[in-house]
Amino acid sequence: MNSLEERVLAEIEARSDDLVALAGDLIRFDTTAREPDDPPRDEAALQRYLGDRLGTVGAEIDIWEPAPEDVAGSRLVPPGLAFEGRPQLVARFPGTGTGRSLLLNGHIDAVSVEPRERWTSDPHTPVVRDGRLYGRGAVDMKGGVAAMTFAAETLARLGVRLDGDLLVNTVTDEESTGAGGVASVAHGVGADVGIVTEPSGFDVWVACRGSLMPTITVAGRPGHAGLPQPHWREGGAVNAIEKAALVQEALRRLEEEWQTRADNQHPYLAPGEIVPTLVAGGEWIVSYPASCSISYHVAYLPAQADEAGWGNAVERELEEQVARAALADPWLAENPPQIAWATDVPAAEISPDEPIVQTMLAATHDASRPGQVAGMNSWHDGATYTHLAGTPCICFGPGPIEAAHTVDEWVAVRDLVDCARAVALAAMRFCGSG
Repeated sequence: MNSLEERVLAEIEARSDDLVALAGDLIRFDTTAREPDDPPRDEAALQRYLGDRLGTVGAEIDIWEPAPEDVAGSRLVPPGLAFEGRPQLVARFPGTGTGRSLLLNGHIDAVSVEPRERWTSDPHTPVVRDGRLYGRGAVDMKGGVAAMTFAAETLARLGVRLDGDLLVNTVTDEESTGAGGVASVAHGVGADVGIVTEPSGFDVWVACRGSLMPTITVAGRPGHAGLPQPHWREGGAVNAIEKAALVQEALRRLEEEWQTRADNQHPYLAPGEIVPTLVAGGEWIVSYPASCSISYHVAYLPAQADEAGWGNAVERELEEQVARAALADPWLAENPPQIAWATDVPAAEISPDEPIVQTMLAATHDASRPGQVAGMNSWHDGATYTHLAGTPCICFGPGPIEAAHTVDEWVAVRDLVDCARAVALAAMRFCGSG
């Protein structure tokens, strides 16, 4: 490392308490992920807080509320989703114009705190215990947002003028739809590459799985459950729950096939999965159920996606599997299951040979937290920027992802500091620093 890099690392180390305070401030804002019709919470106040901080150290601040038409037609976003009270933010530190630009991205929403009564302390009140910062969003991903913000602030405070632009972009709605990322791309946010500071445990994630969320509804025929029933062709009742089990078994077999199929293997990701997550069926305890619905979370690999990352081929494969199962059962053959598709979350990957991957690996090594190339079996906003903005993104951030969405969510204080150090180094090296 050169003397300027050493100075930046030492500054972040010396001001680690300020970084923890920043992460704690973000936790105090209630930005719980929403249903489409929920009123805004503290999203606007959080974005203003970050905008004020970054503006104070010289960033050009743009905070805006997207229009519904900015995200209309996206397969990620439910129709009619609006952004009143939920603005997006991009803070730009202009470079000299001679280097490559870098986007730092993070989402400000966090999942529900329920069951709240199981938390050791108030989930919206940050607490440090035994070297860990606790609170909802601590690791997913207000800790990452704090680390990338602090890295950018430190460079600016020390007068480090990068050769390329550095952008700090915080978005809403990652946990519910991905709408904030889509809206940011529509607004023109993009760069040569991006780093999303999701909790990667200091590994460099170069790939993520996509996901589909179908609900399959199977019809039955109601009748008295306490009476013997004639054959259904003679007007007898049909148990929709039992018929839905045939569909469930067919999809279980397909998932089993995926585990060994060549197009469902990846060096950094687990094979695709078809997981039943919600079941609803029946009307009365002594009546044959008239219908049964099963909702699924279907994870698929980049190789199963189309060029834009979407799961059209996976949709067709599931539909064909369900249709084959229905044809094998006389009732279902005449009363085919109905499939309703919700949002599609795109898969994405970039080459491990991309310069930002090697830059990030070297930076985290020099920040004393070596990592390796890996992948995220879930999804992150970087997929949106990779596909829609032409900004190839990696994930790199503090903490273990296993701590996300849990009761007593936490991130290690040491992880926050080392992440900020590594991101600052990566920015200097990728963008150039004179």
